[in-house]
Amino acid sequence: MKKIIILIVTMALLTACKNNKSENVESSTSKIVSLTAAGATFPLPFYNMAFEKYTKDSGILLTYGGIGSGGGIRSLKDKVVDFGATDAFLEQKEEAEFAAPIVHIPTCIGAVVVAYNLQGVENLKLSNQNLIDIFMGKITKWNDAQLKASNPGVKLPDMNISVAYRSDGSGTTYIFSDYMSKISPEWEKTIGRGKALQWPVGMGAKGNPGVAGTIQQTPGAIGYIGSEFAFAQKISFAQIQNSTGNFIAPSLESISASAQGDMPADTKVMLTNSSDSNAYPISGFTWLILYKEQNYNGRTKAQAEETVKFLSWMIEKEAQEIAQQVHYAALPEKAVSQAKEILKSVVYDGEPLLK
Repeated sequence: MKKIIILIVTMALLTACKNNKSENVESSTSKIVSLTAAGATFPLPFYNMAFEKYTKDSGILLTYGGIGSGGGIRSLKDKVVDFGATDAFLEQKEEAEFAAPIVHIPTCIGAVVVAYNLQGVENLKLSNQNLIDIFMGKITKWNDAQLKASNPGVKLPDMNISVAYRSDGSGTTYIFSDYMSKISPEWEKTIGRGKALQWPVGMGAKGNPGVAGTIQQTPGAIGYIGSEFAFAQKISFAQIQNSTGNFIAPSLESISASAQGDMPADTKVMLTNSSDSNAYPISGFTWLILYKEQNYNGRTKAQAEETVKFLSWMIEKEAQEIAQQVHYAALPEKAVSQAKEILKSVVYDGEPLLK
């Protein structure tokens, strides 16, 4: 399995390198510090733009492979990347499996949308019970009475429902299943939350692009994907009933509203099912993860310094504006402040890298 992961990461990063057309990269590569990362596809549009911008401006060669959160975590564990990316923070048990302590740096807030393919049906509304029953296989037709009740006046077709889900280890799945577990004791008991699940119905696809493609190609399909993939590809998505009973569509404002409230110092918190009346309920942070002690596997101090510089840039204004350009919500001020404090704890031979 380790060899397969390394091969996948290597291929993804080679592809990213080929696509990088920065003039700075083409000059004197022997003097350029290169950094590699892999993981979540949920923030892939943001990371692609941000990595390209930073490489162009700094001359630091950054490459990113979108292989899913599970792959990103394993890649960091196996030390084949400089940092990983995940939409699900690591639990204490998972962190204990690493050779040394790691830290989480939040980079933006995104939404998981419930996308669907129903010609002529716009502004679909799904209650909590609708969601549970569809993804547990209890509602199998689009013209089911429960769906009609949530959508008065909408002509729903007599068509089978085809559920699409992630087949790979995915932080997007974790965010979605965390929400489902919060709204349904039955879901929490029988399916639960996780990066990979045993789905009772449906068809699997790899990555957010894979699920998005499946939905687009399958009339009657429904599935969960990162909001940017729905926005960019003009895939219809439902309004979801939040904790106060309001049906909310994902937007920068409704996603940002999910982050209101207290936040732990390590930023490891799920934002799903927010109590804010204006919040889109299936929202969450996405994180970049790295080893707290950067002197390992022959890494140079220059690599460690550039890693921390880049991560510091990712949480600041320029990068956060890029995030908003591709429909992710910027980090709230408190999260930025906490992320900076976390970066100050990253060291090389015990010495802090960020002053």
